[in-house]
Amino acid sequence: MSRTPWRHRDEPRAESITGARAGLTQDLRGRQRRYLAAMLVRTGCVVLMALTWSRWPALAVCALVGAVLIPYVAVVVAQAGWRQQRGVRHALANAPEEPAARVVLEPTLILPPEGNTTG
Repeated sequence: MSRTPWRHRDEPRAESITGARAGLTQDLRGRQRRYLAAMLVRTGCVVLMALTWSRWPALAVCALVGAVLIPYVAVVVAQAGWRQQRGVRHALANAPEEPAARVVLEPTLILPPEGNTTG
C-alpha cells in the first residue's frame, strides 16, 4: 500500500537524484576500463595467432580477424555508452511554432545639412 496521501498523488513527482547520469569523470574512467579490457583481449588474439599459425591455421586466422575487428568495436562501444546515459532532456523553453514576421528595412540616404558648406 502506498504511503502517499491521496491529495498528493496527482502532483508531479520531484526528480530523484538516482535518476541523474554519472559524472563525466566516472564515465571517462569506465570507458577507459572497457577500452583497456578490449585491447587486452586483442593482445590475447595476437598472441594466440602467433602461437597457432603453424599448427592450426584456421584458429590463427580467426584470431587475426578478431585482432583486426576488436579496436573498431571497442571504440564504437565506448562512445555509445555516453549517449545511452544521457536520457531525456527537458525542454528549457517552448519554441514558437510559427516563425516571427520578418521586417524589411528600406535603404535611406542621409545627406549633410545644407547650411554647412565649406568651400
